[in-house]
Amino acid sequence: MNFSKQKFGCTLIFTKKVLIMKLVFATNNKHKLEEISAIVGDKIEILSLNDIGCHDDIPETADTFEGNALQKARYVKEKYGYDCFADDTGLQVVALNGEPGVYSARYAGEPADSEKNIDKLLANLENRMDRRASFITCIALILGGEEHLFYGEIDGSIIDERRGSSGFGYDSVFVPEGHDETFAQMGEEQKNKISHRARAVKRLSEFLNTL
Repeated sequence: MNFSKQKFGCTLIFTKKVLIMKLVFATNNKHKLEEISAIVGDKIEILSLNDIGCHDDIPETADTFEGNALQKARYVKEKYGYDCFADDTGLQVVALNGEPGVYSARYAGEPADSEKNIDKLLANLENRMDRRASFITCIALILGGEEHLFYGEIDGSIIDERRGSSGFGYDSVFVPEGHDETFAQMGEEQKNKISHRARAVKRLSEFLNTL
């Protein structure tokens, strides 16, 4: 027997005593949707912007990860009425004074192009000895009229050539600290155990489990 009710503005579905929460993830990025769905498993049903009929180009004009994540989550809540969460993720490179940072997705300009972004990154790091870098994810959740922030970070280094075919973004040139492989070499399953996004999503999931 199945039934549902509203709590905090989101739908809770009870199926054989299993509680499933539906939340909108403010993205249509296929890679992000797959990655987060794999991390949360069957505890939370993730809806994309397409699922709620949102085809807008949501602005990301803040100068911080927190600002961009909140901007996207607030947009969905205010325009579509759904409780939701949004993330902003970026790569910060020590030798480049934190670049590309909030501009990671469009580092090489418009339109966003991961391969061109990597080309620019490697060119800017040419002949640099310091290759230290960090991936940072900030997740903004709007639930029941309240805003919550969750963070995940992983340190590592940028190598001088692409390695691996899995993942997306800068995965093929980022080697996490304590590992010999890039994110792109280790594959999604291993990456999802240690990544910046996995750490942020874990904190989000832990919070949702307390409700």
